[in-house]
Amino acid sequence: MRGSVQVNIQVNIQVNTQVNIVQTVRYSIAFLARLRGTIKLPRVLLPVALMAMPCLAQAEGVNIPNFWDPKTQLDRPDLPATRTIRFLVDDDFPPLHFPGPDGNPTGLSVELARAACERLGLTCTIQVRRFDMLLGALNERQGDVVAAAIPVTTDLRGRFAVTAPYFKIPARFAVRKDRNQPVPEAKTLQGKTIGVVGGTAHEAYAKAFMKGGTLKPYPELAAAQSALKAGDIDYLFADGLGLALWIGGEEAGGCCDFSGGPYLESRFFGEGIGFITRTEDDTLRRALDFALQQLWKEGKYAELYLRFFPISPF
Repeated sequence: MRGSVQVNIQVNIQVNTQVNIVQTVRYSIAFLARLRGTIKLPRVLLPVALMAMPCLAQAEGVNIPNFWDPKTQLDRPDLPATRTIRFLVDDDFPPLHFPGPDGNPTGLSVELARAACERLGLTCTIQVRRFDMLLGALNERQGDVVAAAIPVTTDLRGRFAVTAPYFKIPARFAVRKDRNQPVPEAKTLQGKTIGVVGGTAHEAYAKAFMKGGTLKPYPELAAAQSALKAGDIDYLFADGLGLALWIGGEEAGGCCDFSGGPYLESRFFGEGIGFITRTEDDTLRRALDFALQQLWKEGKYAELYLRFFPISPF
């Protein structure tokens, strides 16, 4: 990650430990699929709730990540103005891609795709597919770009072309507001109880770098969140996106907040999420990279981020 607005990203130690990043992201998706139960809203009202708070988010100083190097100026490649770009999305992973109030797909990934097309002066369409069919549809030329939360891995890069990341899912610590726990560091975690979700990259990271604390694994994030709310653990170390949605939701009841971080070690938490194209369509990939950088510089990325992240995972 290149930098951020209103946030200082700590440098994480590079390690060689192999973890199942894809499993962790799929776990995050499974949690977010249950979001309606977490915040007790019917599905049709969820998009309204997610999009209705940009002013509040901005007033509270939401941390906006920056994934683009300001010292690097990308060139705009030539694309035929007559070409229509077909984006493929999934509609079950809020706030990145989900149905809007009118039933059409929206979310950070979807709106960035639309904004990139506008910035490039191209006509684009948005087509919804099941998450597990997106890459197959791209490979079979049913679309030109996948704009969904598919984690970037070595295997994915070997099969497709991928832009620089426009989003990452960081790991974060959450604490009870009334416990006045110190900012989590190696010394302050000594003797503390740290909740994690068993079998995830977060547990692996905690085992590697938080040996002074006592790890308490839970079968799923909801159970770990309930334990933190009840005061059974001192810290919860988990998926920052899931935690952000929980902290801002009804179920948390205002009990908790982030502390320290975010943690972005790619060997544990992945390289992030980018637009995916076929390898032979690299000109389109480079055009999207150019558009994303321009959207950041021009403030459009921040505008969209504030719309969909009233509480930032960063």
